[in-house]
Amino acid sequence: MSMPIIMLFVVMAICFIIRMPVSFSMLAASITYFLLAAPDKLGQVFTVITGNMFANYTMLAAPLFIFMANVLNEGEVTDKLFSFCNGLLGRLKGGTAQVNVFISLIFSGMTGSAIADASGIGLMEIDQMKKEGYDAEFSCAITAASATVGPIFPPSIPMVIYAMLSGASIGKLFMGGMVPGVLLAILLMIYVAFISHKRNYPAGVVMSKREFLKATVQALPALFTVVILLGGIYSGICTPTEAGAVASAYALIISALIYKTLGWKKLWGIIKKSAANTATLALLCGTSMLFSYIISLEQVPRVVASLVMGITDNKYIFLFIVNIVFLLLGCVLDVSTIQLVFVPMVLPLVKAFGIDLVHFGVVICLNMMIGLSTPPFGMLLFIVAGLGKTRIAGVIREILPMVLIMIGLLFLVTYVPDIILFIPNTFM
Repeated sequence: MSMPIIMLFVVMAICFIIRMPVSFSMLAASITYFLLAAPDKLGQVFTVITGNMFANYTMLAAPLFIFMANVLNEGEVTDKLFSFCNGLLGRLKGGTAQVNVFISLIFSGMTGSAIADASGIGLMEIDQMKKEGYDAEFSCAITAASATVGPIFPPSIPMVIYAMLSGASIGKLFMGGMVPGVLLAILLMIYVAFISHKRNYPAGVVMSKREFLKATVQALPALFTVVILLGGIYSGICTPTEAGAVASAYALIISALIYKTLGWKKLWGIIKKSAANTATLALLCGTSMLFSYIISLEQVPRVVASLVMGITDNKYIFLFIVNIVFLLLGCVLDVSTIQLVFVPMVLPLVKAFGIDLVHFGVVICLNMMIGLSTPPFGMLLFIVAGLGKTRIAGVIREILPMVLIMIGLLFLVTYVPDIILFIPNTFM
């Protein structure tokens, strides 16, 4: 390798060690490369890369989903959903823990973000479980594990970014995530049932028929958000980006006019928060495009391909290696680093092995979501431990069996592609 590409990785490693944000790490490493390799082309490359990113229609979907998630959180729409789910599952042993998982499946159909799920309804879930006598560590652990359902079940912000990187269809990726998302929720609910009987956790809130009917009526406008979003996409009426815009407008209407929980002050706060979140995402995507351009220019994927091909020419062994490597990366790196730095390096190999891009995208998305809950640096672990005011070591102990369940599902969908591809191949 040339000295500029060596320095690219050296600077990147130093930035990671000193805990510099990922976007600035990639930017610093990329600038170092061009200063050494082609300083006269630095301005031109920035113009091309940022121009390509902002001309990418797919990327518009991400800020719209971010805005919608913030509206639903700040507009207290989640309260209505929580009451509805309580009425539906509260009678079960460990009912509130079951609600914790089930509401994540519903809420994920609106936000597409694990962080929005955990930080938005996480505090409500953890407080309610602690009041009912659940262990604080278990309450936090199941909240973190259930939040990973969000970016698997459509819509999904990580899948939007993957579509931008790979050129895969967003609609097919969203459809491909449906079955794995539902399976993950079912497996977690089975685990909750087992633990609840073992530890004698209580049933949740038991509603009368009249109370449940009232909760259902109140939740219907919120539940209809999912219908608008997914129905618009899969009926062909609108693209995912357009569906995000329509669903965002609908979320504003129900929060302000139906639930009357959103005023001008809250709306201004939502706009500022969404702008900050979008700016962070835009900076990440822009710097990752620049970094990927350099990686492609230096033919790093070809070198990686040669190394992997020297180990195996079997696509199933390749998928096993990729899963293991990405699971290990997930233990120490955040999702954005894995997705924006490492995924572009393996995409040429995915195409060379003839692996379906939609199948691989859902597998990698699930892999990265497991990383959010994997010790030692899983972001969700720190979020829920902070919300629950409990020691992270206890949360880690409780979540390890759930992580093993998720890893089991990961390898199942890896080697049985039809679990992912059946719905998109049937309807698209």
